[in-house]
Amino acid sequence: MNNYDFTVLIWFGSVVAGFLGAMTGLGGGVVIVPMLVLGLGVDIRYAAGASLVSVIATSSGAAAAYVKEGYSNVRIAMFLEVATTLGALVGAFFASKLPTSLIAIFFGLVLLYSSYVSFQARHDVTETVHSDPLANRLKMDSSYPTSTGSQSYHVRAIPLGFCLMGFAGAVSGLLGIGSGAFKVLAMDRAMRIPFKVATTTSNFMIGVTAAASAGVYLNRGYIDPGLAMPVMLGVLIGSLLGARKLVMSNTSHLRIVFSLVVLFLAIEMIYNGLTGKL
Repeated sequence: MNNYDFTVLIWFGSVVAGFLGAMTGLGGGVVIVPMLVLGLGVDIRYAAGASLVSVIATSSGAAAAYVKEGYSNVRIAMFLEVATTLGALVGAFFASKLPTSLIAIFFGLVLLYSSYVSFQARHDVTETVHSDPLANRLKMDSSYPTSTGSQSYHVRAIPLGFCLMGFAGAVSGLLGIGSGAFKVLAMDRAMRIPFKVATTTSNFMIGVTAAASAGVYLNRGYIDPGLAMPVMLGVLIGSLLGARKLVMSNTSHLRIVFSLVVLFLAIEMIYNGLTGKL
């Protein structure tokens, strides 16, 4: 395979990854890193570096559309990004210290959890809860558009969500992904934010998290422009398409397909890590 065919293949796969990442809020890195490592034989650290660049593009592309539509909660995102950024720096530091086989196994375990979250994600059902005093002080309660009009919601368990975001940032820095599964867990399950708000706010946040990690990867020479460029361009296009599709569609069927694909990739990553092929 020549360089042109290789680049086109990477670009096309990245478009698909960006589309799925924007539609599910999990980020395109969940698909990009296994695609590069398992399908094209790229070193996992260089794959993670390219993925981090693409994650920044995903956030830039999808976040603008989500904010315009009124889904993303910018105030929540800015607060939680403090935790994710600190965690990302820690994860990126350990990325060069751990053997690639161990990183691959951990990546596979994260994929397994991502598959579970994608399949189990609940629908946009707003629960009747009391307003949280801390959320009131930080002015995090808001509303989002639905087919029946604007729907308000209250934010809960902010300290727990902040801690979970720190862990999500560490996973992002170590594996080169947006770690959207953990961000969605923190906002959707712990903080009781409606699912569409959680996914769109996750997409808003992942760019800042990835930028912190990408600086460390760049300093250590793990970002190859020839690899990162087609990945970034593909993910940017895919994320824009996914963002437009999400605001006007029911994603339940997509989640099932996506979770099965991620499950297969998880098994492959764990197997290759355990057998020392990565």
